[in-house]
Amino acid sequence: MSSDYILTLSCPDRPGIVAAVSGLLAEHGCNILESQQYGDTATGRFFMRVQFTAPGDVTEDGLRAGLAALAPEFALDWRLHDAATRTRVLILVSKAGHCLNDLLYRQRSGLLDIDIVAVASNHPDLRPLTQSYGIDYHHLPIGPGGKPAQEAEILTLVEHYRADLVVLARYMQVLSDDLCGKLPGRIINIHHSFLPSFKGARPYHQAHARGVKLIGATAHYVTADLDEGPIIEQEVARVDHTHGPGDLMAVGRDMECLALARAVRWHGEHRVLLNGDKTVVFR
Repeated sequence: MSSDYILTLSCPDRPGIVAAVSGLLAEHGCNILESQQYGDTATGRFFMRVQFTAPGDVTEDGLRAGLAALAPEFALDWRLHDAATRTRVLILVSKAGHCLNDLLYRQRSGLLDIDIVAVASNHPDLRPLTQSYGIDYHHLPIGPGGKPAQEAEILTLVEHYRADLVVLARYMQVLSDDLCGKLPGRIINIHHSFLPSFKGARPYHQAHARGVKLIGATAHYVTADLDEGPIIEQEVARVDHTHGPGDLMAVGRDMECLALARAVRWHGEHRVLLNGDKTVVFR
């Protein structure tokens, strides 16, 4: 029985990379279903994503051995994913439930090919919503031990549920440098795109006072630099003078849901490759 795989890689750009990779797959009798590549002239890096079908007599170990043998020649940084294995996601939230509700609905409806394994929050408010989908909810308040103790509990959940990805679905806590360092490229956050223009409290009220004409949201990977991690997706909508702060917030919530859902889906489909402070997204 055949199996589908997704290969992602990056390396210094040079002639022959595509030929070598496709040749290796052909030697194993694989059929390429989708192939995308990009050469970044600014950094000299080459990026590639290949989805392919391998015949039943070709094992994943055999493919990995072939790629490992090819890697030194091109200095490949590569990952091989079984396409049938869904990304396991732990969601962190606070009190706002719109992004959580959207992700839960999309996953149940088959619009997101991921497994939401659990939800954790520093507040108890969204337990009923989460449990209505049959998903575990963990209340992790910041207690006497402070944020280090609470973040240790988050890491325990990541390990317990074997989570591949942590999604901050309007989680209103700043993650420590230590936690970010332990999960590089594995945490996605969503925030309004007013940052850094409208920092601090009540950003939509600040935006209204300045008469903004665009409402937006940005989904990005989390790094130690607050809200400055590599951007995966952005969404915008036009507004005008008739929109009050409440209207702006409503539009903003919709934009946050759309941008976050796309980012999570693309990450789960292994379409996002890190390129320094940027990303390459093979949509």
